[in-house]
Amino acid sequence: MHEASDPQRSALHVERVGHGPTTVVLAHGFGGSARNFRGTARALGERATFVLFDQRGHARSAAPEDPAAYSLEGLVDDFASVVDGAAPAGGRVVAGGLSMGAGVALAYALRHPERVRGLVLAAFPPGGGEARDPGSESGRAVATQARWALAFADAIDREGLEAAGAIYAWGPRSGFDPAAAKLVRQGFLEHPARGVRGLLRGVLALQASAADLAPRLRRLDVPALVIVGGDDALSLGPSRVLARALPMARLVEVPGAGHVVNLAAPARFQAELAAFLDALAPG
Repeated sequence: MHEASDPQRSALHVERVGHGPTTVVLAHGFGGSARNFRGTARALGERATFVLFDQRGHARSAAPEDPAAYSLEGLVDDFASVVDGAAPAGGRVVAGGLSMGAGVALAYALRHPERVRGLVLAAFPPGGGEARDPGSESGRAVATQARWALAFADAIDREGLEAAGAIYAWGPRSGFDPAAAKLVRQGFLEHPARGVRGLLRGVLALQASAADLAPRLRRLDVPALVIVGGDDALSLGPSRVLARALPMARLVEVPGAGHVVNLAAPARFQAELAAFLDALAPG
């Protein structure tokens, strides 16, 4: 476990899996945990050393009481502390993540490009002003990311995490099949309500879109794997914009896979990541 020196930052639960020569730091998505990437890390542990962690407000990491602790800047600070622990003395890593975690990894790369050998960006999230609701039926109004996030947070205030999550995260409107909805519910209820609420208001509602980031991304000259499910209505468009903006990106769209692409199509995800790691320049 890493303890952050800034009191506004969280104590983080960190796991190390594998023993390969390349260090890969992966951040899970909103409502997930380090467990989401364990299968990938175990499968590719000969190629890389994977460093996985629970983001602040999630699972086994601390969930600060102060709402101001939940911001993209705070999550990037946490990512930086994990990188420093995994690759001391200025070493470089492959930085990556899924959905919100992909946004954090990309923000880290923009802040510290000298520490990044490559990027793995799965299911890149929409910006706060972009539409979401992958389970939307024809004719139903589709909420923006910001409106959805703020409504979800307000519902947690009124009704608690489980009742709010049944509406906004794993219920019929989510588009998840019953088995997937059960797993999402189980994962969400592991997290303290204040962490979920803080991240909704302080991170997801304020997420910058790939289009907004594009001018800065064109200067990020590192290899990038951008991977997204072909059925992921939430992230397919943002991932395409992201891949066009990054000068050394390869876009992979996985047919039949939804938002959590690494779990929906693990064999394909692992094969694409293995090929990406094998193609990186030594060192």
